[in-house]
Amino acid sequence: MKTHVIIIAALLLQGNLQARDLKERYANADAFRQKYTDGYYRGNVAPAWIENTSCFWYSTRTPRGTEFFLVDAKKRDKQPAFDQEALAKVLGKGKKEAIDPYKLPFSSISFSDGIKKIKFTIRDSTFTYDVARQRVTAREGRAERWPRRGNEHWGRVEDEKGYFPVPSPDKKREAFTREGNLYVRDIASGKVKQLSFDGSEGEYYSARVSWSPDSRRIVACKYRPAWTRKLRTVVAAPLDQLQPRLEEIDYVKPGDALPARLPVLFIPDEDKQIPVAFPEPEAQFSLGNIRWHPSSLSFTFDYNKRGHQEFIVYKVSGNDPVARPLLAERSATFVYYNNIYRHDLVDANEHLWISERDGWRHLYLYDDNGNLQRQITRGEWIVKRVLRVDERARDVYFIGCGRDAGEDPYLEKLYRVNIDSGELLCLTPENGNHQVLFSPDNAYFTDSWSRVDLPPVALLRSAADGATLLELERADVSKAIADGWRAPEVFHAKGRDGETDIWGVIVRPVDFDPSRKYPVIEYIYAGPHDSFVPKSFTIAPVDAALAQLGFIVVQIDGMGTANRSKKFHDVCWKNLKDAGFPDRIAWMKAAAAAHPEMDLDRVGIYGCSAGGQSAMGAVLFHPEFYKVSVSACGCHDNRMDKIWWNEQWMGYPVGPEYAECSNVVNAHLLQGKLMLILGELDDNVDPSSTVQVVDALIKANKEFDYVLLPNQRHTMGGQYGERKRRDFFVRHLLGEETPAWNTGR
Repeated sequence: MKTHVIIIAALLLQGNLQARDLKERYANADAFRQKYTDGYYRGNVAPAWIENTSCFWYSTRTPRGTEFFLVDAKKRDKQPAFDQEALAKVLGKGKKEAIDPYKLPFSSISFSDGIKKIKFTIRDSTFTYDVARQRVTAREGRAERWPRRGNEHWGRVEDEKGYFPVPSPDKKREAFTREGNLYVRDIASGKVKQLSFDGSEGEYYSARVSWSPDSRRIVACKYRPAWTRKLRTVVAAPLDQLQPRLEEIDYVKPGDALPARLPVLFIPDEDKQIPVAFPEPEAQFSLGNIRWHPSSLSFTFDYNKRGHQEFIVYKVSGNDPVARPLLAERSATFVYYNNIYRHDLVDANEHLWISERDGWRHLYLYDDNGNLQRQITRGEWIVKRVLRVDERARDVYFIGCGRDAGEDPYLEKLYRVNIDSGELLCLTPENGNHQVLFSPDNAYFTDSWSRVDLPPVALLRSAADGATLLELERADVSKAIADGWRAPEVFHAKGRDGETDIWGVIVRPVDFDPSRKYPVIEYIYAGPHDSFVPKSFTIAPVDAALAQLGFIVVQIDGMGTANRSKKFHDVCWKNLKDAGFPDRIAWMKAAAAAHPEMDLDRVGIYGCSAGGQSAMGAVLFHPEFYKVSVSACGCHDNRMDKIWWNEQWMGYPVGPEYAECSNVVNAHLLQGKLMLILGELDDNVDPSSTVQVVDALIKANKEFDYVLLPNQRHTMGGQYGERKRRDFFVRHLLGEETPAWNTGR
């Protein structure tokens, strides 16, 4: 009996010690970001150029606190932006309290009168500080704020009515719509002239009109609205009343009818109304971006065919009612229309265009008749985005990725290419992710570069050749490292095809012990609209806080995401359930072979939105690998989600692929542990998408957890949801009992 009592007492003591240890790990997770941020200095430099000068300012955190600096690029000179101690004294007098000069109650400033005065905002008031006189000289009342419009949401549909009159460039006339028709008013005389007579309530002229530069012509679109689906949610626990109420917003879903726009040319002085003809006007997903040539002799508009396999820029010349293709992008899978880029070289009657026609995203030059002149950039790398075009020198400055062999292909670097010669120069050659900002005169640029595993360096560089003119800051993480901070590891391995490199990041707990085995948790977001693994330095990468509970946390960009080749991206087409999982699994197996502390018998995953869809898909379609999943606000069936995102990747018309990729349809496949988190008032993804998953799981007699968050919209779950997520992984991957939160034990 005595032996049994001793054993029971020992077990109780061990349990209490484990509980205390776990609560301490939770506390360490909560404190992680602040603790190590406190030991991170001279990073996160975000310069702001001062208009009409060669100067810029920035702030950075130093051992003293936040310090503001002013840099004169011409003089290569860096000085304090102002006397912080003097300003603190001035502000302290007004408040009748001491103010720490390196904890000033504002985080940003702006300059006026050249660099003689600065403005800053404290709470709701804006102040002006005279730098030379070292005093606050004016208080300008309440700071401006941008109000949130009540109808701003993901599915908003505008009826294109009721805009203000649009003045002509010469300011002599204005165009407006009334009762569906287009009118012009002579501003001097007030005389009104009706231009169209065929508008009606069901098919009217859009109030968005475009005047020609010479003020003699107008393009307006005849607009035919479509039935608009509504998303209705119940506010079950309103903050301002007892009884629940209903919310309703526009929410167009895949397959729904869409409005149609047909451009019409008006010549007011000649009483001419010329409808513009072009192929398949009824098949449009969107039509817009009307641009007049400076000569007023032609205009163009963008036509995005529904299904996203054709994007055409049409040109209309003179009074010809027929639109002719000028530029076009076509694909057997999809054209990523959000990445379309065009720049008109007006003086040369040429056009820059970005295309993926050779399998990679590159720059091309066309003449004004739509004839290809030359491919400007080429190779197995991408032009990610154009920053500016110097038409006089015929140079294009752009961000490119993946050109340097052996480096992470997602790292962004600044390049300059000549349109005529194709001569290419990298202006930021260092192996890192470069964030650049040009001066107002484009003679200089600032460059803050880093990697997720390399602290940042901030530089002032010459735009002529990228030469470093002045080192601004070099981040210091020595104190954070001394306090225990551990850098993440960048890791790459071959994907499903055995050839393509897949890149990701590994985060370990600060008390990492290589002799132990750690469960692995993947944070997933596999939306095809971008790539998502962080590339710039941060003190808390991925979910470093979660790792402190005793996990290794990873994040990976698999096939089907953007910013690689077209072939890499196309994996997602009509196949969102793939989510790059074959690549992710291959990557983790390679990582575990290199790092045996990664226990692939205990793998969890979590994500939100498209990541929520993928997180649940992991335990449905790959249960042999993923054992535990937390899915927040997932778009679990792409037929239930917003049209513009889902038709882009899943195609139109809605086909059987939508059901094949549905977590609702496949809910019966669940084998592992699953937690669903839902914001009751989600206005990004229809909350019914998650509720339908719940219904399907119940019908399949599956066990799962469901967390509904009243008054929350599209969310990972906030503080409460994060605690539930941590607890779920601790219980099912670590096999430990979570703290008794209700009793505080």
